[in-house]
Amino acid sequence: MAMTRLGVVGCGGRMGRMILGMIAENPDCEIAGATEARQSPLIGQDVGHLIGGPEIGVTIASDHGPLFEKADAVLDFTVPQATVLHAQEARRSGTALVAGTTGLTPEQQAAVAAAADSAAVVQAANMSLGVNLLFMLVEEVARALDPSYDIEVLEMHHRNKVDAPSGTALALGEAAAAGRKVSLDEMARKVRDGITGARETGTIGFATLRGGDVPGEHSVIFAGDGERLELTHKAGRREVFAGGAVKAAVWAAQQPPGLYSMRDVLGLDGSPR
Repeated sequence: MAMTRLGVVGCGGRMGRMILGMIAENPDCEIAGATEARQSPLIGQDVGHLIGGPEIGVTIASDHGPLFEKADAVLDFTVPQATVLHAQEARRSGTALVAGTTGLTPEQQAAVAAAADSAAVVQAANMSLGVNLLFMLVEEVARALDPSYDIEVLEMHHRNKVDAPSGTALALGEAAAAGRKVSLDEMARKVRDGITGARETGTIGFATLRGGDVPGEHSVIFAGDGERLELTHKAGRREVFAGGAVKAAVWAAQQPPGLYSMRDVLGLDGSPR
């Protein structure tokens, strides 16, 4: 079987470097290329040096167009504005895209979805196996319990995370809303401050914590009268996200155009892995 050629945009970030390292260690993959912002001091450096190894003959570039031409799939953990540009490139080239960027506006999300017209796009707020199992469990529990059980989503991340609530927390809220057959936009309560009054029945609350170097912790609490059910996932290392992303990219490179989730990649809906 031919090796899957994977490219990484935003390669200088923590996730970008980690993903590059995992691609380099995977015998079924090779690094097709990597890009960074035009003003980055990394431009022109060999990718091998970036991941603490010997030179591999691949230099970091600023133009992502050629990368989409030679890669089978490109991985993107950048910022929303950049992800839109990468999605447009995926749509033009037909190259598979794995998008892990969170905090997209509805317009930016529409641009990512449009790329799926001509390319396989895997988009997920979180690419770990455990979290994707948590999404399924939350939906099932929300479906089983009536609205007298209050739902609260609690998340904690490192001090440098820029969006809140996290994309994973919002996805968990969506799972709970799907189980209840309600709209998260209508039922979400993301801010509480001052005299807020009693909790509204059926709402889905969010609480955000930031501090230290926490990779990611998420809990969904179903609080009833006399009992409380808590479903929790704690990531101790970012490798769980990077490993899932590389798995998704290898999978996406073999798929027809379409918008996919990690459930598709992992076969959690009965689809083939």
